[in-house]
Amino acid sequence: MKEDQDYIRDIAQIRTIMERSSKFLSLAGWAGIMAGVYALVGAYIAYTVFDFNPDKLVYSTIQTEGLVAGLSKVVFLAITVLILAIGTAILLSYKKATKRGEKLWNALVKRLLINMAVPLIAGGLLILILIANGLIGLMAPITLLFYGLALYSASQFTYEVLRSLGLIQIGLGLLSAYFVEYGLVCWALGFGVAHIVYGIYMHYRYER
Repeated sequence: MKEDQDYIRDIAQIRTIMERSSKFLSLAGWAGIMAGVYALVGAYIAYTVFDFNPDKLVYSTIQTEGLVAGLSKVVFLAITVLILAIGTAILLSYKKATKRGEKLWNALVKRLLINMAVPLIAGGLLILILIANGLIGLMAPITLLFYGLALYSASQFTYEVLRSLGLIQIGLGLLSAYFVEYGLVCWALGFGVAHIVYGIYMHYRYER
């Protein structure tokens, strides 16, 4: 006859199996840490090297000519940071999935990416519209808001802590929309510091 501890262990195993089949659990904490480091370095370069810090809303493309002229360098820098972050996330998640005996690419991952893609594509298109109209000061709030929505939407397919990270990004996005002069600071806090804290939490909570 089974003891109480045996039943508890069986229930825990069933719960783990169900969780593995419904959640993508190969996100690596170090991927979050590295993404945060890349973002902080990118924000530092944008501010100090490219002198990019839109600190107010300007409704005239003439007044934003200086910022728009140097914007191509900042966009290239942002794309570089994005590629590094995604590449690191894929590499570390692949290693973690292999270690767990799982495939990185499956139906669950497809659903996760689709749910992230909708707000990210909408936000990307909106940013292009803002740039076309010279509203550079709203770029930081919009990237934070739509990235936060993407994380919140994707959290139903992976660790719940991703929902908290999404809410933090949304909060910082709203804050930087009100205090536009601190847009770059909020961006660095959201994409940099928040990712590092999230990655450290993930590493110590699930990978040790």
